[in-house]
Amino acid sequence: MSHGKFILLTGATRGLGRAMVDGFVRLGHKVVGCGRSSRDVRKLREQFGEPHDFYAVDVSRDDEVKSWASVVLAAHGAPDLVLNNAGLINKNARLWEIEREEFDAVIDVNIKGVANVIRHFAPAMLEKRAGVIVNFSSGWGRSADAEVSPYCASKWAVEGLTQSLAQELPSGMAVVALNPGIINTDMLRSSWAGAASNYPSAQEWATAAVPFLLKISASDNGKQLTVPIHGAND
Repeated sequence: MSHGKFILLTGATRGLGRAMVDGFVRLGHKVVGCGRSSRDVRKLREQFGEPHDFYAVDVSRDDEVKSWASVVLAAHGAPDLVLNNAGLINKNARLWEIEREEFDAVIDVNIKGVANVIRHFAPAMLEKRAGVIVNFSSGWGRSADAEVSPYCASKWAVEGLTQSLAQELPSGMAVVALNPGIINTDMLRSSWAGAASNYPSAQEWATAAVPFLLKISASDNGKQLTVPIHGAND
């Protein structure tokens, strides 16, 4: 484990995040993650003992992220790889039909959540002048579609935030925006229903994505990356 990386992962309890936990641990890396469900966090703690750890955190709440960061940094030091994976998507609807609360929730998690994690973990990485931050974007962060306007807006914002942050980091560090591709997860099924089954599962995706993420380096700073995985019916 001493030769592994310290991976900090948000949205660790479901979907892509949960699949990445398995992948990184299997390859000998330390994973510290968070999710909103205390029950799911407890299951992860029971399955993966030390040095891994998991916490119930709502990344949209700056105070919760600040408390989490103080505990994690004291116990583990600065992460080598930060994966801002936590995300929400709205139920399919035209913009004027989407309730304010639902719109706000997507923005709060997908944009503010990313900023909160960076705010409280980046300073420790800056002290080392080392580390990579991966902000999960989407194909809908580089294009748009009907009935997912809050999600598109949030992921376009992630792309812009990433480009700006890339110009602020010192040499030796990197931040990238990552389009994970089209994956058969609960989030995709909420938009595409049965058509989601035509695409790889989170576990299949992680087989390609985890090694890809581990190879991202300072030379990739500011890049828009996409995980090289093909759909099941390609």
